[in-house]
Amino acid sequence: MNKKLYFLLLILFSLVFKHGYAQNQTSFKVIPLGTKGGLDESNLSAYLVAPAGSENFICADAGTIRHGIDIAINNQLFRGPADDVLKNKIKGYLISHAHLDHVAGLIMNSPDDSKKNIYAIPSVTEVLRDKYFTWKAWANFANEGELPRLGKYTYVRLKENKKTDLAGTEMQVTPFLLSHGPGYESTAFLISHDNTSLLYLGDTGADEIEKNTRLRKLWEQVAPLIIKNQLKAIFIETSFSNKQPENQLFGHLTPRLLMVELNKLRQLTGQEALQKVSIVITHMKAWDKDEQYLVNELKQVNSMDLKLVFPEQGQLLEF
Repeated sequence: MNKKLYFLLLILFSLVFKHGYAQNQTSFKVIPLGTKGGLDESNLSAYLVAPAGSENFICADAGTIRHGIDIAINNQLFRGPADDVLKNKIKGYLISHAHLDHVAGLIMNSPDDSKKNIYAIPSVTEVLRDKYFTWKAWANFANEGELPRLGKYTYVRLKENKKTDLAGTEMQVTPFLLSHGPGYESTAFLISHDNTSLLYLGDTGADEIEKNTRLRKLWEQVAPLIIKNQLKAIFIETSFSNKQPENQLFGHLTPRLLMVELNKLRQLTGQEALQKVSIVITHMKAWDKDEQYLVNELKQVNSMDLKLVFPEQGQLLEF
């Protein structure tokens, strides 16, 4: 083989290898501080998200904070102490909606926290400002609302489908509206870094139950990212088993309804592309035998052979 051809083949091999490596390398790390929905106050929805190689985390929802940090330290994901992680590693909060199981950790830890932003759509900010961070309910640690305002937290109002920088991190967020029961707004957050993203959904009902098309619109927005292999994971709730009556879902999903929605997404992306995306199951309202029953239901209805992930508190996830 002549030297010129040899070097051309060597360059081609190098480019192919680098492309394959780039497609498969870790883009994000996620540390669940809490994974459940309701009842167990020590393990409520909260997920630390950062780009791979960074320690600048955003916290997607904030149901449980301190106990989750303690578990992460015990698992050697942080050196600690917990105060340092709270004040210096968490750069801000993305709050999908203002139900207590998504904000209790933020409120309870606010006296010890450092200055940072709370990112939310206006209807969520209104509840935080007027119901929680008040002097009758707690104390006003924010920059708006009742006087005196302590100014530790700054409300950043997100606009639907508009990308916003997440201060102190290398990431951006784009919000989309969800429906969490009649007349109640929740939020999906598309968290981006360079050309890759994660999608985190707060509590949501299915379009067929909520009588709207908010999930359909969300799928239309993220489908191109899936086709390009740029969306690494979808964090989406499945609160109840299929045994739960559909008139008692209270704006939540079951395994059947989850797969109905993901099938709509598959129709936009193709099955092969969707199979590359990790589907992280959040907000299960089930424990012990009931939890295993719900997990089994999810596996049984997974006819598309999707990559289902069941997060555990304080256990690192990489995407």
